[in-house]
Amino acid sequence: MSKDKLPISVVVITKNEEANIASCLESLHWAGEIIVLDDESRDSTREIASKYTDRVITRKMDVEGIHRNYGYSLARNDWVLSLDADEVISGELMDELRGLFKGAIDHAAFTIPIRTYIGDYWIKYGGWYPAGKLRLFKKDKFKYEEVEVHPRVFLEGSCGHLKKDIIHYSYRDFHDFFTSLNNQTTLEAKKWFKERRKINFLKMMRKFYDRFLKAYILKRGYKDGMIGFAVAYGNSLYQFMSYVKYWFMLRNERRRKP
Repeated sequence: MSKDKLPISVVVITKNEEANIASCLESLHWAGEIIVLDDESRDSTREIASKYTDRVITRKMDVEGIHRNYGYSLARNDWVLSLDADEVISGELMDELRGLFKGAIDHAAFTIPIRTYIGDYWIKYGGWYPAGKLRLFKKDKFKYEEVEVHPRVFLEGSCGHLKKDIIHYSYRDFHDFFTSLNNQTTLEAKKWFKERRKINFLKMMRKFYDRFLKAYILKRGYKDGMIGFAVAYGNSLYQFMSYVKYWFMLRNERRRKP
């Protein structure tokens, strides 16, 4: 490994990301290894990625937790940094990582702040920033719960916190935002259906209003103006949409029974 490379394997999860993948991989020139785990893209994602790394692996995503754990298992380094294709490592974070790996590391993992954008707007409030997520970890100390949506993290050891940002170009616009919301709530409803989650209409409505008020008032989403209102509403709508889809699945199951 070159002396200017850090002993980190960066694992990037992709699916039809030809518009984003080059920017993501260009921000990883300091990484000792880049692995792209591609979910059978139908565009030129793999061809673009192959210009930056020879480790482009194709695997159809079945369950998110299983898929991500598989990608991390491919890493040749002890340390793994997990990214999505619409994320970029800031220059400040690169410098912070270089400083971290100059000495002994006392933690098994680190959270990293995520700076999320809708279009060209950085969402600063409503709980969206810094919103640190566990992205850097020793691969033998970390595992995702093997479920389809929002898998929990299992970590052996302590967790530190980095200060510089991953830049997340999450949504091109609000059409993209609500399309993602629709897809995510379908997966959430399927998860509830498997678990036979105990939730009723009143509990759902309480969570609906609780999510909105927390994001918009307590976490000052109002300071992001109309965008802050829309994001807070989307947070609460997540609960409502998941519940309606779950209710409909249960209804259909009952109707199929003789």
